[in-house]
Amino acid sequence: MSETAARWDAQARARAEIDLAALRANVRALRERAPGAAFMAVVKADAYGHGATECARAAVAAGATWLGTATPQEALALRADPALPEDLRIMCWLWTPGGPWREAVEAGLDVSVSGMWALEEVVGAARRAAVPARVQLKADTGLGRGGCQPGADWEELVGAALRAEAEGLLRVTGLWSHFACADEPGHPSITAQLTRFREMTAYAEQQGVRPEVRHIANSPATLTLPESHFDLVRPGIAMYGVSPSPEIGTPADFGLRPVMTLSASLALVKQVPGGHGVSYGHHYATSGETTLGLIPLGYADGVPRHASSAGPVLVGGKWRTVAGRIAMDQFVVDLGGERLEPGAEAVLFGPGDRGEPTAEDWAQAAGTIAYEIVTRIGTRVPRVHVNE
Repeated sequence: MSETAARWDAQARARAEIDLAALRANVRALRERAPGAAFMAVVKADAYGHGATECARAAVAAGATWLGTATPQEALALRADPALPEDLRIMCWLWTPGGPWREAVEAGLDVSVSGMWALEEVVGAARRAAVPARVQLKADTGLGRGGCQPGADWEELVGAALRAEAEGLLRVTGLWSHFACADEPGHPSITAQLTRFREMTAYAEQQGVRPEVRHIANSPATLTLPESHFDLVRPGIAMYGVSPSPEIGTPADFGLRPVMTLSASLALVKQVPGGHGVSYGHHYATSGETTLGLIPLGYADGVPRHASSAGPVLVGGKWRTVAGRIAMDQFVVDLGGERLEPGAEAVLFGPGDRGEPTAEDWAQAAGTIAYEIVTRIGTRVPRVHVNE
């Protein structure tokens, strides 16, 4: 859904407004942080809950030359979008045995390989398709997640990839890795991983690999570690105007603006006496006569239950706090006696311009990170893309 209509529609149960102008501005601000590197816009997980297709188009319009996804299905869907350039580079990195390797090869995707099993599968797919695969070798430089271990494992993988390249079955287009603690300034693992990455890429290049790009910089590294930018940077959460970590700074510190605003209509306003229990378990009871407002969003929509009795909401121009437990489809706020009308806007989070909470405020209330807050907003909440 796309529109540039009035900011709030009282007929809507809820909506997540996605400001594509803010996203484009964020991409430009991030590109300025790494002027010598290509820009991969990471749009995995439906663009962190913001809508992959629309956000991919906006990022490309702002200068992104690569898109990054986790799953091959995400990447194939983007490749099928006629509004994106045919020669746009799209990379996907989360593979399991038996995945759609041939489809990815035929679509010209860049596929990540972390071990021999994956290399064997992509080589087989390239033989069947009679099309050379675009392969990026991933090094585990210390995250301990995906990627090939240094030493004999890396040497075996590089050697096998070069033999397949000599047969015309693939092209090693990239060497890459991922940080563990780039969002913790000064963490000793950062320097250790950079050293290991340089060592592993140097070995591959000494053996004859000629990658188009070497990359390790995620959002926090793009913002704070220029020595990690190499040939390409891969901002994810920062592109959506959310700071990777409060320790490195707020979005405004980096010239970024939150892209998503989550709002709902008050479904009911009613007066109750003092001592009235609210929601399951009666973990909240009114301290005196007051009014309660019912907000029709719950954990089925991605509102974290862990933020019960803590999550902030802007209603009637004032911050309110979730009263009691967040239920599957709804939660309650204590309006302190104010008599607002059903249909009034309740803003859970946004950029903060109108005094509303931010995704980081909800992260603090739920004991999690802001990534999870925006990414978990469910499909029952329509995305309304504005400023296309």
